[in-house]
Amino acid sequence: MRSRHHHLRSSGTVAALAVLAGTVGLSSAGAAAVSPLPVGPGQTFVGQVNGVTIGAVIKVGCFGPVTPASTGHPLAGQQVSVQLVAGNAPTTATVGYTGTAADRDMVGFGNSVSAAPATEIKAYGLAVAIPQTLNLPCYGTGTVGFVPAPTSPGAQTALVGVTYVSVGVSPGS
Repeated sequence: MRSRHHHLRSSGTVAALAVLAGTVGLSSAGAAAVSPLPVGPGQTFVGQVNGVTIGAVIKVGCFGPVTPASTGHPLAGQQVSVQLVAGNAPTTATVGYTGTAADRDMVGFGNSVSAAPATEIKAYGLAVAIPQTLNLPCYGTGTVGFVPAPTSPGAQTALVGVTYVSVGVSPGS
């Protein structure tokens, strides 16, 4: 019985190594099939809005004449995520650092005028929907912050600048 148990354990190890070996060299699309890496202490990361770190756009449903004070709800299908930075950090992005205790990032929409529930990301490469309950500006610019939680010494928020684009504005406004 011991040799059979040893054989099963060895087979499991070989299978795990084969799976890991098969992921080496895959594109990011192929790597997405692998379970997401959990957010943890001592990691450098960037935030993404709709798949980009620089030049992000959030589409907002705004109807009728739009004024500087007008707000609307984000359209469905938009998302936020965090990506682990391996090696040199991008020089044009505001990178974050998880500090000594973080196990997730809390996403804050800087120009939101609503008290929507917090958007939480617990793994890299895992897209989370932007809540459609938010009230965001119909146009202009803002910042989305990716805040390491719980906070600790050395923790740093990653920031993504966004442009709000009104969709559904009536002609002539």
